[in-house]
Amino acid sequence: MNYFVTGIDTDSGKTLVSAILCEALEADYWKPVQAGLPRDSDTVKGLISNTATRIHPEAYLLQTPASPHAAAKIDGVEISLDNFRLPETMNTLIIEGAGGCLVPLNDRDFVIDIARRLHSQIILVADLYLGSINHTLLTCEALTNRKLPVKGIIFNGDTNAESERIILHHTGWPRLLNISKEKNITRETVRHYAHQLKSSLA
Repeated sequence: MNYFVTGIDTDSGKTLVSAILCEALEADYWKPVQAGLPRDSDTVKGLISNTATRIHPEAYLLQTPASPHAAAKIDGVEISLDNFRLPETMNTLIIEGAGGCLVPLNDRDFVIDIARRLHSQIILVADLYLGSINHTLLTCEALTNRKLPVKGIIFNGDTNAESERIILHHTGWPRLLNISKEKNITRETVRHYAHQLKSSLA
């Protein structure tokens, strides 16, 4: 089983969610495309406590913090879907996307096309802010139109009951977890949310 973590925007909280998933499932982690520093792989490694998780190297490690298609152009490479192959592991794998699901990889393909190629189940991270209902439902529509399997939604930020209700109502997808706006993100924080998440993924 592998899960592809995507978000409604660049700063939705995908890396934190990926760390929580890795801790909850003692799963491996893979960031196929990293554009700029710090590496999300290093962040996840610093946030997990279990010893079973293995961090797999990126397929593309780009230097510029920008959209993958733009960062690749600066580096003189072209990202190809053919180069995305699942790392060799018998473990559950958490795959973290780059930016939102329709961030371009090149002139043809988007980040979410990696999930389709790798037959991944989607976990959507929706941060809560003014305008996030629109951004979340547009993302959900894109996933639905592509007929991609969605495990559920993780809400990140101060709870907004009505925003969450209307999003779940229109998508029909389950809520997997609510993450509060934390002042400090530590291993203890990740363990706390991992414990909550386990029952949702059972």
